[in-house]
Amino acid sequence: MEQALQKIKEAGNQISQVSEFLMSDPVEFVSSNIFCNIAAIIFTHLSPIQLLDCIKNIEAEMGRINDSKVSGGYTDRIIDIDIITYNELNFISERLEIPHKKHLFERDFSRILLKDFI
Repeated sequence: MEQALQKIKEAGNQISQVSEFLMSDPVEFVSSNIFCNIAAIIFTHLSPIQLLDCIKNIEAEMGRINDSKVSGGYTDRIIDIDIITYNELNFISERLEIPHKKHLFERDFSRILLKDFI
């Protein structure tokens, strides 16, 4: 997690707040692994799609080889970075939906992590 945050900073973004670390069971698939989750507020000069490209590059640099949008389902992965909100923007494209409704409304771990931010 700390390496991912560092790479986000190195890409020219400013991290203003980071949540607690929260361990959770996998969601929407079966795995024997436990997941570590955090939330962060960042300031960026990047557009939403540019930011998505940036975080996808970070995921690849860190060893992520599968993408749930490509594979059609969730699997174990080394890192998964999501854009949950972007200011007050409502944005939908083939690659990105903001706000990320699953994280805002459906996933318990997200609600816990985001409680101090929203």
